[in-house]
Amino acid sequence: MMKTMMMLGLGFLSACVGAAEQRLPEGMPVFEAEITGQFATFDARQAVAVDADAFYAINNFRITRHDKRSGEAQLQWDGVSDESGPLIHLDSGMVLDGRLYAAHSNYPLWPMTSSIEIWDTGTMAHIGSYSFGIQLGSMTWIDRHEGYWWGGFGNYDKVQFGQDHPYGETRFSQVVKMDDDFRVLEQWSLPAALHPRLSPMSNSGGSWGRDGYLYLTGHDYPEIYVMRIPATGGTLEWVATVHVPGLNGQGIAWDRSVTEPVLWGILKSRSEVYRIHMPKIDLPPESPTGLIRQPGDFAQ
Repeated sequence: MMKTMMMLGLGFLSACVGAAEQRLPEGMPVFEAEITGQFATFDARQAVAVDADAFYAINNFRITRHDKRSGEAQLQWDGVSDESGPLIHLDSGMVLDGRLYAAHSNYPLWPMTSSIEIWDTGTMAHIGSYSFGIQLGSMTWIDRHEGYWWGGFGNYDKVQFGQDHPYGETRFSQVVKMDDDFRVLEQWSLPAALHPRLSPMSNSGGSWGRDGYLYLTGHDYPEIYVMRIPATGGTLEWVATVHVPGLNGQGIAWDRSVTEPVLWGILKSRSEVYRIHMPKIDLPPESPTGLIRQPGDFAQ
């Protein structure tokens, strides 16, 4: 069974290989998840998407549909691409009404361009595309929540081959809220305390839970970061961290076809897909912002 842990960040670091030099914020709630299924794939190098019957292993320019229970590969879309395009770096995806939506960018080329690519899950035919052009960075994930599209745009501290400066700088990574036509309505930066856990890379995956929290991943640590939209200001609130043994970030997807809290993720180094039983994130409600003063008590 899943166990829930509440501990300070320093104690948790011992479970993170190579993380000794980094600390989670003091007092950060940390929860433990359990891997309940493991599947070998060809293409789980960037992300996984999921629906009621299948999971979709996503590579840079190839996607394979697998039976959700047996893991058997059923159908594959192959973009047969390289850095000459048109599709060279797919990332996180999600399934809605028989369509697979995936974030795409020209990473690691410069200047950064991004798009959303769309497939029919029944035939795995590519059926649509929306281009952002040169905007906020490299789009890394796409999701649907409460009637809006949401996505992440990554920027990186890493200096890419042939370049002489950081690829956008991690601190400029953002989460955006979009309308039905993918027009950006609002955008939030990531908290500064999270930057060391993402650098030199960025936010790789994102998926909204039924609990109203946004779950984000990086590229390195076996962690999922639980975020909340702030009542004020333009920076997401980092409210908890979930440790997932064996995971190393990359694209994630909540399974919305089941009632239990199941998230899907990957282990890039082995091209494996994981079914993960997630903990219940039980946190105090957000505190009211500011004070209401009556006449005679006004601050001066």
